[in-house]
Parts: sequence; C-alpha cells; structure tokens
Amino acid sequence: MKPTLVIVGRPNVGKSTLFNRLTRSRDALVADQPGLTRDRHYGHGRLGSRPYLVVDTGGFEPQAKEGIVHEMARQAEAAIAEADLLLFVVDARTGLAPQDKVIADLLRRSNRPVLLAVNKGEGMDRAVVSAEFFELGCGTPYVVSSAHGDGVRELVDLALSRFPEDTDDEASATGPRVAIAGRPNVGKSTLVNTLLGEERVIAFDMPGTTRDAIEVPFECNGRAYTLIDTAGLRRRGKVFEAIEKFSVIKTLQAVEEANVVILMIDASQEISDQDAHIAGFAIDAGRALVVAVNKWDAVDDYRRERVKIDIERKLNFLGFARVHYVSALKGQGITSILTSVDKAYAAAMTKIPTPKLTRALLSAVEKQGPPRHGLFRPKLRYAHQGGSNPPIIVIHGNGLDHIPASYTRFLERHFLETFKLQGTPLRIQYKTAHNPFADKVSTEVKSRRG
Repeated sequence: MKPTLVIVGRPNVGKSTLFNRLTRSRDALVADQPGLTRDRHYGHGRLGSRPYLVVDTGGFEPQAKEGIVHEMARQAEAAIAEADLLLFVVDARTGLAPQDKVIADLLRRSNRPVLLAVNKGEGMDRAVVSAEFFELGCGTPYVVSSAHGDGVRELVDLALSRFPEDTDDEASATGPRVAIAGRPNVGKSTLVNTLLGEERVIAFDMPGTTRDAIEVPFECNGRAYTLIDTAGLRRRGKVFEAIEKFSVIKTLQAVEEANVVILMIDASQEISDQDAHIAGFAIDAGRALVVAVNKWDAVDDYRRERVKIDIERKLNFLGFARVHYVSALKGQGITSILTSVDKAYAAAMTKIPTPKLTRALLSAVEKQGPPRHGLFRPKLRYAHQGGSNPPIIVIHGNGLDHIPASYTRFLERHFLETFKLQGTPLRIQYKTAHNPFADKVSTEVKSRRG
C-alpha cells in the first residue's frame, strides 16, 4: 500500500505549491490568494522506488461554524482521518500565528504522525526561523521552500522512512479516468459524492464552489476508476475572476486527459448553447461521452418531455452517447451510469482487426458509394485501425482527397453501428495511394507542349 501524506495548514502558507512539488505536477492551482483550494485534491508521487499518495487540503480553519470555510474545514478533517502521516505546513515569513496553535492542538489529538514543515524559508537562517515553531509541540520543525525545492526531498525521505517499503510496485493503471463536466451548479460534486458514498468534495448551493479539477480514486465492484470533478464552465463573457479563468483551463485539461466524460445537464433549466459547447469540446478532444440529466425528480411531466425534445433538437450530434435521467442528490438512476461509462470506455479502447474493418468498409461502399468528383469516383480499397480513445479508422484508396464531409459522417455511423461502439466518437483518416506514373505523365505532357 502507498502511504498517504496529507498536507494541512492555515490558508496561503503554500500547501498547494508543496503538493505540486511532491507530485511533480501543476495539478493544484497556485495563486497569492487565500482559500483557492477548497476540496481534497489527490495526487501520486514517487521518491526513487518509493511511491506515495499526496492529499492537498483547503486552508484549515477549525473554528469556522458555517459557510464555505466551514465546509473546507470538514474536508480537511476528513483528510486527516484517512492520513498515514500529516505534513503540517506553516509560514516562515509571517511567523507563528494563533491559528497554527489551534491546528497543532487538533493534529495532536488525531493520533497521526506529524512532520512540521516551515515553508517559504529560502534565504533565511534555518535555526533562527525554526526556533519559534517548537512551541507547537509537533516535533522538530523542518525549514523548506516549496517554490524552490529546498529541503523538500529530505522532508519526503523522512516521511517515507516511517513506513515499510512495499516491494510489490502497484500497477500504474488506475482504470478509466472519468471527468464530470457541465455548467456551474448542475450537481457535479453531488454526483461524485453519491458515487463515492461520502462527502469527498464540497457540494454547496452556490455556483463556482469547485474551482479546481479534483481527482478522486474510486473502486466499484472490483474495478478501479479515477473520478475528476471539474469546475463549472461558464460562458466566456461571464468569466471575471482570474482564478475562474484558471479553473476553465483546468477543466478543459481534465476533459482532454480523461477517457470518458460525463456531461451533466440541469433538468430544471433550459438546455443552453453552453451545454452544446461543452459537449462539442469533449467530442473535439475525442472523448467517450455519457449524458446525465440531473434534478429529474424536481421537474414535472411537462418539463421532462420538453427536456427530452430539447436534447434531440439541440444535442442531436450526441446520438452515439447514452442519456441517463437522474437525481444525484437522492441517488436515483445513477447505478447505471457507471455501466454506461464502462461500455463507453470499452468502445473507445476497442481493437478491431484489419480484415473486419475492410469487410465493413466494403459493405458501406456497396450500400452507398462515395459521390463522383468530376469524371472519377473515389475508390475505397481497405481499412485498418490507426489508434484508440477515440478509435481511428485509416482508409486507403484512390482519389480520397475529394470525399465530402457528409460521406465521412455516413462512414462513421456505419462503423459505429457495425461494431456496436456505443458512447464514443470515431475518427476517419484517408490515405490516398501515390500514382507512380503521375510524374512520368506530367513530364510527357510538358515535353509535348515544349
């Protein structure tokens, strides 16, 4: 088992910077603004042959009694409960703060091992900086710089030395990566929590609660998944804060790096152009797709009928995707979502032998041949698979540069139906055979004209 290192501390002491350093990534948003990280954020790290799991938490204010700060404190407390070791981060520049003492007292009561990291200590005398933090009673303070990497390796080395080395290196595969995308406040975090059976991410009745793309390892019926709760995508004209602009980027990156995208739609609102834009971006990225229409329990029969009509009319390009009508809050209808995710993932990763693809291609041509271009009709000879996620079909022949987009869409539908690939888009690439006599013919024509 990988040891789980949980990073805790008051707001703006550099926890997310340390998280990025430990995971060698930029997965956590970093800016000079308190309260940027709000949920538990998971990442994988490795020091030599030693893998470990890192959890970033929001700014910890245990005394908060209500609102988003209280929810952030609850998330931090949940992370502490599942930690193997706590990295308590304090700020060398601002010195010992009253809030640090409150957090230290809570960590001591948790009965988890604690390493005290005095961050932002670059260019400072370590002995002088660390002296006042002995008062916290969390052992020896270790002066580090998350931004510059000073002392971080030694800190992790010390943390991992407390755990036996696992000789069985865990498989790197974490199963399908499933990104949950949609407009703000459609219930993405609620769906994640319902699937997990616990409040892993903050679900709050306020648009924009989730600002980062939160990855959560998850297992169901013996199958591993990685759920990615993304920030809600607003229309470009409504993105004001710099942090929200970063969140949009993180969401788009999460979609691109996912295997399957669950597009969430709010049944109580009109299906908007923004819903179509998010779906279009997922298709452009080649991602398998499942549609979840949330808050189905909160609308009447007339509204339900209107939603179904709007989906057919405004999202008709998602004909390959399975649609589920659910209530994430009450857990209604969500048991079949993972089944559709599995089917979409299997379709996206499918391997189809060349003979079968060629037979399917010839069957399509026999059913409907490509339109003529001038005096000639393009000739489609054989096909093979050129990639997965999404499946890419490479078709070879002559005169394929002139095949119209409408015929390409016909071929895409034919392949999807023939091989029963539900939930994934499909790409077609054309390879026109080179005519070995083309240069000779052109030379003869020139010589005759000369």
